[in-house]
Amino acid sequence: MSHRDEDIQRRARELYLRASNEVDPVIAGRLRAARRTALEKPVSHAARRMLLPAGAFAMLALASLIVWQPRQSSPAAPTQVMQSAEADSDLPPDADSADPALYQDLDFYGWLASNQGSASPTR
Repeated sequence: MSHRDEDIQRRARELYLRASNEVDPVIAGRLRAARRTALEKPVSHAARRMLLPAGAFAMLALASLIVWQPRQSSPAAPTQVMQSAEADSDLPPDADSADPALYQDLDFYGWLASNQGSASPTR
């Protein structure tokens, strides 16, 4: 802690002690009674029962904010996608984004791949 922080703490402590000595005895008695009442009262059973659902709801809200948060893309993201698409051009297209007609004649594509290396250009 710095010297300035220690001075502030010392000054606050002095002000608190001075103010607590100058409190009216009736008010001081009422404050002590309120403190005793607050310390004697246990947390009610109903309040404890509400803590679990409230905590679960808070966690659910936090999880939904994390999951459904809109994704922010950087300006370099489209170029990275294009570069990765060029690098993966040897792979077949993803089934979700490809034309369904491509998957009708899979035997033909297998035959074409096996005969492509043996065929020679005739031109």
